[in-house]
Order: sequence, then structure tokens, then C-alpha cells
Amino acid sequence: LQPQESAPRQGPQTLQWLYEHHRSQLCLAVAYWTNSDDSVRGGSSYSELACNPPSPIAVFRGNLDIETLGGAGFASQRTTGENRTWDVSDYDGLLLDVTQADGKQYTLTLKDELLPKSPNGREQSTISWEYDFKPKCGGEKVFARWDDFKATYRGREKADAKPLDLKSVKRISLMMRSFFGTQEGDFSLSLISISVAKAPNSTYEPYRDDPTKQSDRSLNEKTEMAPNKLKQSWLGWLLGFCGVA
Repeated sequence: LQPQESAPRQGPQTLQWLYEHHRSQLCLAVAYWTNSDDSVRGGSSYSELACNPPSPIAVFRGNLDIETLGGAGFASQRTTGENRTWDVSDYDGLLLDVTQADGKQYTLTLKDELLPKSPNGREQSTISWEYDFKPKCGGEKVFARWDDFKATYRGREKADAKPLDLKSVKRISLMMRSFFGTQEGDFSLSLISISVAKAPNSTYEPYRDDPTKQSDRSLNEKTEMAPNKLKQSWLGWLLGFCGVA
């Protein structure tokens, strides 16, 4: 994903076409992401978003430490910039093309408000919209509908939050966290793309942590429409120059 204000507009193209014609810019988009780990609270977790040309895959990886903060901890990568905005109101959700995972649960987060930093240099808290997912180890396409994102404030669900402003999304992040001490250690999530998409007619349900409820299944298994029929824009977020088609 690249900020709307600086991305040149292009017509619909495939990731393979962009990869062959813009090989030298393969990892440009990684520069638009930075770490946001629990070190800001005195923790020891760390993360990175890495790619290795000519591969079209980016890897969100690192180590989640839960000992330093007494059972808690988080490691995340987020988009940079304070004045970037995405208008995603014409779409139904985000599609993550995961090629390999490690069996751990991850969180995708959106923000529609960023406040100036406090005098001590720390970011001020605002509402986050979170979607938890646990992709298959062999990879799958995970579709997160806007309605599946839950509003939270400082880690707690906020039921009275105003709706997510889909015309003004200002930050996107990937997070690994402990989920109350249930996971820790090294983690690795490999992706080809994160893109906005129209939803097919499906019964797709988000991942649920409660084992008594129906668990997450891949987009391929629960939709009648093949993945390549999904209407997508911002294909190839790794390439860093795909605008909204």
C-alpha cells in the first residue's frame, strides 16, 4: 500500500506485469513502513518488514518477548507519515495474500485519526480498528471485511466508538502480540500483497479465538468466486507505486 497523494495512477495490471517491468523498485514500498514495538513501554520485542529482490515477497518477522512486561508484549510494523490518507470507501475490505505463516495469530490495524505527539515525544492514543487472523502455514488469501474490524482504545474494546471513516484511513499496521500470554518467541509472516478489494458473495467468517466456535477458513474454500476474480486495486504493495485503479 502506498499513500494516495503520492502514488501515480495506473490502469488495472497484474502483479506479474509490474514485477517484470519494475524489478528495480521491488522493495520501494518497504520504506513506507517502520517498526512500532513494545520497546516504547520498556519491552524487549522487535520486528522488521524485509524483502530480498528479486523475490516479490515481504516478510513480517521478529521476536515477541513477554517476560520483560510480565506476560504482555507486542511487535508491529506500521505505515509512516502523518499526512497520508487512503480513501477505501468504494471497497468492502482488505485482502491479504499470505504465502507462508507460522501458526500464530496476527492483528491487522487501521486508524482514521492521528494526534500530534505529546511533549515527551510519545504518540497520543487514538481509537484503533483491529482484525485478528490466523492464516494457514502453507499460505492463503485472507479477506477482512470492514465490519469485522473492532474498535479498541488502549487495548480495550470500545463499543460506543464512531464508525471507521473509510474516506480517511491514515495508518495501517501489522501486529504480533501475546494475546494474554498465549504466544511468544520468533514469528514470521510472508506476504505478496495487502490490497483493497470488493467482496465476493461468500459466507467468510473472521478467525475466532474460541475453539467452540467455527474457525477461520480460507477465502478459496468458502467462496464461489475464484481469488483472481476479486476486484482489487493497489496490487503489489511491495512495489510501492500502484495507485487506485
